[in-house]
Amino acid sequence: MIPYHGTPITPSTAAVRAVNGGHAFVSFEHPEQLALVISVAQSFALDNGAYTAWRVGRPVSDWSQYYAWVAEVHRYPSFDFAVIPDVIDGDEAANDALLKEWPWRERAPWVGAPVWHLHENLERLERLAFAWPRVCLGSSREFATVGTWSWYTRMAEAMDVLCDRDGRPICKIHGLRMLNPDVFTRFPFASADSTNIGQNIGIDSKWRGPYTPPTKEARAMVMRERIEMQQSTTFWDREAAPIQQALSLEVV
Repeated sequence: MIPYHGTPITPSTAAVRAVNGGHAFVSFEHPEQLALVISVAQSFALDNGAYTAWRVGRPVSDWSQYYAWVAEVHRYPSFDFAVIPDVIDGDEAANDALLKEWPWRERAPWVGAPVWHLHENLERLERLAFAWPRVCLGSSREFATVGTWSWYTRMAEAMDVLCDRDGRPICKIHGLRMLNPDVFTRFPFASADSTNIGQNIGIDSKWRGPYTPPTKEARAMVMRERIEMQQSTTFWDREAAPIQQALSLEVV
């Protein structure tokens, strides 16, 4: 599984420690470290920034600038894919319309990955999985909080659709905001992302004790190693112990 660490990560010296020789996730809402990422990361993916814009109450309606950005960046050798624009709490018709608008849909489908939101129906997920090389899974509505009992239950339903009878994914699966080892080790992800490093290296209260890393750069290295030392499962097995432990979580 490829772990994409979300930027920006400040200071830039800590960003280098987090993605040097590794993998980065650059948001259209915060593209300021793209040049740094291109210079030091092994590979990177582009996020459309829809989730960030949605959280602050200004959802995007015109995606032309994002398309222009992807057109410029996707030719870099270390580019992996771009998340196709989506409406976080929108209906399926609105999200399918954005897929039809995607400039690379026909001539280069590998450039983009559509988002299936957990509140959408499973029939749409199956359709996307057979039509696109990679599908992103996004937490939304009643499944907006990653790691709850209802979230794991819905994810298990999604995996039943995305994997064949032998547990092999029928397309590459990317977990949006799912780069938590307790999460990604339970699913056959090809990749996942989060902004955990950027969010937590500056919170001193989370780093205590005599062996606390003294700098943000050191904290970035510690967090990266803790994440990357684990891997997603190779096959989906609903009866396997890791997912059964998750599904047995009590509702609180």
